[in-house]
Amino acid sequence: MTFPSINYKFNDLEEAQALTDLVEQKYAALAKYFGGHQSSACEIVFSKTAPQQNGEIYKMEAMLVIDGNSFRATATEESFEKAIDEVKSELDRELRQAKEKQADLEKQAGREVKEAMMTE
Repeated sequence: MTFPSINYKFNDLEEAQALTDLVEQKYAALAKYFGGHQSSACEIVFSKTAPQQNGEIYKMEAMLVIDGNSFRATATEESFEKAIDEVKSELDRELRQAKEKQADLEKQAGREVKEAMMTE
């Protein structure tokens, strides 16, 4: 399964428009969490948080929807590249937790079915 198509919003930032290939390359690693899910969408927004010239002013937001479940991550860093990495790490953590939670629920359901069969 490949990563879904990404919708970008750049807010008139030309330096962010050049980063689309980097985003798609780094976020391709998140495709492992999509196993069999058909409906998915991703929206990424690049912006500057303040008119200042230095410091943590580059902001990136990512909203990922997989079969109706939303995952959102935001990072404000010194560069867009750092923000991309931070958001990817946060999304990776959220997706891993959701996958583990789903696996735990499936195991629990299996145990309950087995217990119900044993008591009959």
